[in-house]
Amino acid sequence: MKSSLRTLFHSFLLISALGAASLAMAQSGVRVNKLIELFENDEPAFGLLSFNYSLDTARSLANSGLDFIMIDMEHAPFDVERLRLFLLGMTNKREIIEKGNLQPDVVPFVRIPAAGGSAELVAQAKQVLDVGVYGIMFPAIHNREQAELAVRATRYPQVNGSPDMEPAGLRGRNPSNAVWYWGIPDYMTKADVWPLDPQGELLAIMFIESPEGVANIEEIASVPGLGGIFIGPSDLSTSMGYPSPAAPEVEQAIQTVLGACLEHDVPCAITTGAGSVQQRLDQGFRFVTVGADGGLSSGAANALRLGLEAAGRD
Repeated sequence: MKSSLRTLFHSFLLISALGAASLAMAQSGVRVNKLIELFENDEPAFGLLSFNYSLDTARSLANSGLDFIMIDMEHAPFDVERLRLFLLGMTNKREIIEKGNLQPDVVPFVRIPAAGGSAELVAQAKQVLDVGVYGIMFPAIHNREQAELAVRATRYPQVNGSPDMEPAGLRGRNPSNAVWYWGIPDYMTKADVWPLDPQGELLAIMFIESPEGVANIEEIASVPGLGGIFIGPSDLSTSMGYPSPAAPEVEQAIQTVLGACLEHDVPCAITTGAGSVQQRLDQGFRFVTVGADGGLSSGAANALRLGLEAAGRD
């Protein structure tokens, strides 16, 4: 009996703390999505690609010093229940209470497997958003129409009279797990794409990995609701017929995409390592990955340290 009462009391304290954190966040104007906050403050963000979205990896990454984690469900199994457990594992209750707000230190995103324009894209986007991720990386975006579909898949249909009715949202409404995971009372108003909705907390990120995507980058970058563009050098070099991303032609394509992003004020991302992170930041990339898989390796940790120093965040 005493054990049950103690458990109830601890649950009450946690719920009270979460409620206070939600209220404090609303009053202070703190964003739920840390990446958007960094973008608005013109600060770069650092992340990791993870193919191993296990509970142990989640606990390791939650305290890693990274800003975001891109959970790769394109090259790893598309397992929504496993994703739910991973997000639970990244929930640091002590940090929530100490910070006094609900913004995750490390923001989880997902790369879904459905290619741009495919029929499965909308369904897969809906599933991972309903679990509670803060945005999606859409692979194989080659043209404007595919980018528009990706943005629409990330949005709910808007309330009549909203100034940003288009692109019309396609997401079905059943966000119970996302509401619980975010911990905020106004999820439905916050679950929209930034920067189309200035108060939106979701990012629709397009993955450019083909010559077609590079050729159409001006039209892609101008799609309303697009929150970021991610360049995959290895995929891009393969699709261009080169054995290595080091080929000058591949770098030229990368700079073409980056130039369009800078022109349209779209955050641009790329994979980096210790030898390239500072160079990519100097070029204008606003978010980068510093490693992949298995938590934060020594190489990724070194790249993160160098990136933070270059960004003045050490």
